[in-house]
Amino acid sequence: MDIVSIIRVLRGPGGCLWDRQQTGETILRYLLDEAYEAADAIQQNQAEYVKEELGDLLFMIIFLVVLAEEKKEFTLAEMITGVAEKMIRRHPHVFGDTVVKDVEEIRKNWIKIKTEVEKKPEEPENPLGRYPLSMPAMIKAQRMSEKASLAGFDWQDAEGVVRKIEEEVDELKEAVAQGRQERIAEEAGDLLFSAINLCRFLNIDAEKSLLAATDKFDRRFAHITKTLANRQKTLSETSPEEMNLIWDEAKRKER
Repeated sequence: MDIVSIIRVLRGPGGCLWDRQQTGETILRYLLDEAYEAADAIQQNQAEYVKEELGDLLFMIIFLVVLAEEKKEFTLAEMITGVAEKMIRRHPHVFGDTVVKDVEEIRKNWIKIKTEVEKKPEEPENPLGRYPLSMPAMIKAQRMSEKASLAGFDWQDAEGVVRKIEEEVDELKEAVAQGRQERIAEEAGDLLFSAINLCRFLNIDAEKSLLAATDKFDRRFAHITKTLANRQKTLSETSPEEMNLIWDEAKRKER
């Protein structure tokens, strides 16, 4: 039995009560969860884990398609045909006679096809594009700054972005000195946005970079707790100075 048939049975009379109660809105959270789990599996580069999580993600996608079929909105075949036609249309350098010299030209052609052929122009009141409400803020910030860069609004070099970060640090320090929580939050956001811009300017994926830094922090902190356990000590019994020494030890071991 294929996935579509399984979902239809689950949704049908005598099926699963939980599945029968689901709507597009209630399934959304599970779709996002599975997407993040699939991303995690890909980053861990474990084939079996990737296969399982992509399968779970596919199940959620097909579930939404079945819901659409029930409402006579579109079918699985129509969805697949639609995306296939779109990909062919947007890759004229592969499926047509268009000649391109680099990835940047491919991206520009992609945007041109969306706006001129598919009649999906950027809305004048929102030239930086639309983004899903559930999109992580860091990804949204990087994509939005990419749109601004394509429009010609950008720094000349990385040093300019670094100077902007230094400026934002000074403004954050000033806000902290004033003790104004609302302004502190605003300046902290500006600093984060500028740091993401630097990542984008240097062709670094900010989300992946932060995930790597978070994983590194997790490893080093685990080293602290393990070392303290060997010394028969707890975190609450340890001074910040001793923890910093163990942290530096973890750093040296990673080099």
